[in-house]
Amino acid sequence: MHPGSIPGEASNDRKPVRPSRFRSHEMQCVLAGGLNGPVVDMETDYAQRRTKMVDGQVRTTDVTSPALLDAMLTVPREAFVGAAKRNLAYIDENVEIAAARGGNPPRYLMEPSPFAKLVQLAEIVPSDFVLDVGCGTGYSAAVLSRLASSVVALESDPALADLATDNLTRLGCDNVAVVRGALPEGYAAEGPYDVIFVGGSAGFVPEALLAQLKEGGRLVVVEGQGNAGKARVYSRWNGVVTGRNAFNAAIKPLPGFERAYTFQF
Repeated sequence: MHPGSIPGEASNDRKPVRPSRFRSHEMQCVLAGGLNGPVVDMETDYAQRRTKMVDGQVRTTDVTSPALLDAMLTVPREAFVGAAKRNLAYIDENVEIAAARGGNPPRYLMEPSPFAKLVQLAEIVPSDFVLDVGCGTGYSAAVLSRLASSVVALESDPALADLATDNLTRLGCDNVAVVRGALPEGYAAEGPYDVIFVGGSAGFVPEALLAQLKEGGRLVVVEGQGNAGKARVYSRWNGVVTGRNAFNAAIKPLPGFERAYTFQF
């Protein structure tokens, strides 16, 4: 997969990455080093921080998937935040990647622990086709690309979509395509999907997203905000979608998933 392979893709006027077949069954995400300049000591420092993040924040919260742990040890989180916040990339907090604008909330790189727990909840296997809803600057798509056959990374913010395309291209993630669109609508043009990963909290799960699940497919999301948030996994079996609670989680919201409240007497 490469930018330009999907109509409406974020990178229509940008330099494409190395060509590869969309929905390829062979993992082609090559994660290259050297993104932060030629200083080897800095690269080594970030690698050490990744190891500490995985050992101190991820493994300690019951994340045991070897493939997921390996992906998080490999993908450079510092490449997905602005230069001024690169030293914050591995802290156990959300890191802002875009300020609030246009009536939408700020956007964040999700804290490592809940991110890893949500990805593990999806039980991704190498043959899976994944929709990453709200990919931000591309970190989630890069991790997912190392677990799945291919990934459609959906982003509503044009600036973030461009950054995601640049970051994923630089990393050689050829099995990811970044597309633009309203997050609650998903991306039906390439569906259905084995897994839909919602990269932020939501007031509700739109039917449009659930309709894009394959038979046996899973959608993972945090419903509710703050301490009221609960990670849930939805599955489609025999044409029927059911959901269950998995664990409590407090993550930042995605735009467009606000539940509308009406006044009642």
